[in-house]
Amino acid sequence: MADVLGTELSDEKEAEIELKKRQKRPWEDLHRSGKIGITAELPETLGFYDISAARREQPELSADPSLTRFISAELTRGYFLEHNEAKYTERRERVYTCMRIPKELEKLMIFGFFLCVDAFLYVFTLLPLRVLLALLRLLTLPCCGFRARTCPYCRRSSGSRLLQPAQVCDVLKGLILVLCFSMMHYVDYSMMYHMIRGQSVIKLYIIYNMLEVADRLFSSFGQDILDALYWTATEPKERKRDSIGVIPHFFMAVFYVFLHAILIMVQASTLNVAFNSHNKSLLTIMMSNNFVEIKGSVFKKFEKNNLFQMSNSDIKERFTSYVLLLIVCLRNMEQFSWNPDHLWVLFPDVFMVVTSEIAVDIIKHAFITKFNDITADVYSEYRASLAFDLVSSRQKNACTDYSDSVARRMGFIPLPLAVLLIRVVMSSVKLQGALSYSCVFLFYLGLVTLKVLNSIVLLGKSCVYVKRANMEDKLFERPTPTPSSSAKSPSKADPARCSTPSGEFKMEQIPATPCRPPPSSSVTTQPTPRTDLFPPPTTDDSPVIPANRPPTPLPEAEPEQPAPSLSKEEEGEAETVSEVKHRTPKKDLLEIDRFTICGNRID
Repeated sequence: MADVLGTELSDEKEAEIELKKRQKRPWEDLHRSGKIGITAELPETLGFYDISAARREQPELSADPSLTRFISAELTRGYFLEHNEAKYTERRERVYTCMRIPKELEKLMIFGFFLCVDAFLYVFTLLPLRVLLALLRLLTLPCCGFRARTCPYCRRSSGSRLLQPAQVCDVLKGLILVLCFSMMHYVDYSMMYHMIRGQSVIKLYIIYNMLEVADRLFSSFGQDILDALYWTATEPKERKRDSIGVIPHFFMAVFYVFLHAILIMVQASTLNVAFNSHNKSLLTIMMSNNFVEIKGSVFKKFEKNNLFQMSNSDIKERFTSYVLLLIVCLRNMEQFSWNPDHLWVLFPDVFMVVTSEIAVDIIKHAFITKFNDITADVYSEYRASLAFDLVSSRQKNACTDYSDSVARRMGFIPLPLAVLLIRVVMSSVKLQGALSYSCVFLFYLGLVTLKVLNSIVLLGKSCVYVKRANMEDKLFERPTPTPSSSAKSPSKADPARCSTPSGEFKMEQIPATPCRPPPSSSVTTQPTPRTDLFPPPTTDDSPVIPANRPPTPLPEAEPEQPAPSLSKEEEGEAETVSEVKHRTPKKDLLEIDRFTICGNRID
């Protein structure tokens, strides 16, 4: 009896297990997907439905895994790009951006090149005239008298400065040029050329790379030396003995310009050796050095400010290379007695160097903008920023000369390059007779005409670029007036006086008038000096109290009321507001120069 009961229980368990297996059959998913319909007529074999019979009845919904069908599917397989429209649109925009980069980059390069030309021609044309005017003012000093309040001839008060700050800077620049030019006469260019020519090709390649790095370091530190000299010479001083600090700064600036001029001379000599080598191997290696620059900059992360610094550096390097090529051509033409046929011998090498420079810049900027998702319109912003520097230097509240602003923005210092060019021209061209001096005078007038026309065109273009970028409001903002103390050290400039390369200044708009040019302001208006540098003498207007009169008792102070307690939420809001007030403002392109970025310095 027990065996019969056990058999019945085991049969019931097997039936339940079989029912569960039927509920978990794999073709039920096919039934749910609609590929194979399980009907009542589907045959059942050993408790399972015959799926193969169903597949044979519906041959159009299945395919045999054969090689022919696989090849046919590969040949006829299709896809739709609109399923990922955003990705392919972005890729197409990148291609269009790379195609626009050469045009936009060359617009910036051409504008920056003529800015450097303007600053370079200023040294040869207007700077000598400004120095003569400053010296003429010094010579007319005795006519004023030292006790007269106002001179009847020049209408100048006795309490005014002998020279304006801009004239002091011009005289210092002129003295630096004269001293460095006289010191360059002791450097023999021919001996340096033959010394470099005797070296091996690999050694010359290493020397040229070291000279490029040294040129950037000299440019970085040299403008700081010149700015320190200008500020030390023009800052307000309480005692005359404070002016002694100008002397060490002046000798430091002369030493810097002289060393930088020698460094550029070595660069020009190395390039001249590369031009005159028989197998042109050195010139090829020097050109390949430009393509190595692509590897060092393309695969780095760039932001807009970093790209702006690199663009300014490329403008400066291109202009410097053109001046070096001019020096090389002058030296070679002198060696061949100014034979015009030799100029066509130099032309292929010059064209090769210029072409490689342009090609490297285009490739470098194209891939940097591609890898960092920067649009081509950013170069118009860079051009507007450079134009803003030019326009702001002509404003009534200008705090620096335009050539100095170009030097700070691009790292281009024209004084060493001008000293070297004058030295090479004076040694290459021999002047004899009155006719030669007449030609020199006519050439000088031509340079002055070129400088004036270039300045007029650049100023007009700059105004157009500033208007397009909607930067007119910033032209009429002024720094916050802060009292300056003459007890400061000469190396620390007043932050409210001018925008220095290593710092920011806080700008506030004039509240009384809207942001529009005042009626008397123009590009020819002379800047006005600050009146807060010389505080007026304090006058005691309080009435004199007699000695026998008792002092007036002071009113009793009211008891201080306790400050109302703040809740936790109000305290949190107050802390947030204070953090926002003390947060450092983000710099824009106008407050960035070439030597500001230290952490991400990429040239």
